[in-house]
Amino acid sequence: MTALLITVDTELSASLHQRGLSLEENLRRSIHAETGAGAYGIGWQMDLLDRHGLKGVFFLDPLPALVHGADFLTPIVGEIVGRGHEVQLHIHTEWLAWARETPVEGRQGRNIGDFSLADQVALLGLARRLLEDAGAPPIRAFRAGNFGASDDTLRALAQIGIAWDSSVNPAYLGGACRIAADRGQIGPQRLHGVIELPVSGIADRPGGFRPAQICAMSAAEMRAGLRHAVRNGHDAFVVVTHSFEMLSRDRARPNRAVIGRFARLCQEAARLPGVEGAGFRDLSPALADGPARLLDRAAPSRLRTGLRMAQQAWATWRYERRLVPA
Repeated sequence: MTALLITVDTELSASLHQRGLSLEENLRRSIHAETGAGAYGIGWQMDLLDRHGLKGVFFLDPLPALVHGADFLTPIVGEIVGRGHEVQLHIHTEWLAWARETPVEGRQGRNIGDFSLADQVALLGLARRLLEDAGAPPIRAFRAGNFGASDDTLRALAQIGIAWDSSVNPAYLGGACRIAADRGQIGPQRLHGVIELPVSGIADRPGGFRPAQICAMSAAEMRAGLRHAVRNGHDAFVVVTHSFEMLSRDRARPNRAVIGRFARLCQEAARLPGVEGAGFRDLSPALADGPARLLDRAAPSRLRTGLRMAQQAWATWRYERRLVPA
């Protein structure tokens, strides 16, 4: 069976906070994705996952607690865990710019990988405690905000006892992601004391990589990637989305194109033999003990890529114009 991990980066917006929005409004727009046409955030996502017998992994960022206090985390954690999905650790260090107190003596950085090893240990340890104090089961996995991790991030995770990382997105390697991972890595691999499970994807052109992110990949591309993983016996297929990703970029209206992609992924996963919805607590560390699997992704298709580009252009015109009614 191929484990399908549908991962949701669940986070408040630092940019909305900078613009002066309240915590309540930020929660409404970023976590619950509420619009006049309905809510399409974590509750809607879990409804769809539940309907198809799938599990979600919600990478939740607790660092806004340094600005707003930790009370807002408890109902989010309770909703996710109470419905049988996973809470794992996410972190956006941009929030340190507004924190009243920090464990790193006021030092700031856009990404966790911008900090020293000692500072990363302090930040990750604090973030884990905030989630667990809010009711999350012991944290087992981590993903860096902006995929902005470094090799020291993995060393810090090992020091505090977090076994899995999913901060490697090959599209970000050499940029925000400074982990020394092979761009062609497909499955879990041991690095610096943790198990790295990268974001999955396909080859959208010769030598290219398209990440399995709901807003970045068409339904046909996602289906091709998932079917290729199952057909070739991959241990896992890791999909990325965000708590607010079903909305337009200004978070004012639903983006029906992205909503449709999420729905079609769930439908495909539910009916495709060989796929099992999973979280990190379902994965065995022994998966990282086999030989490394490299560059085994769905092959490029000009037709598939061209259709996605056309669909993206239409969706941008349809859903990103401010005057379009919801």
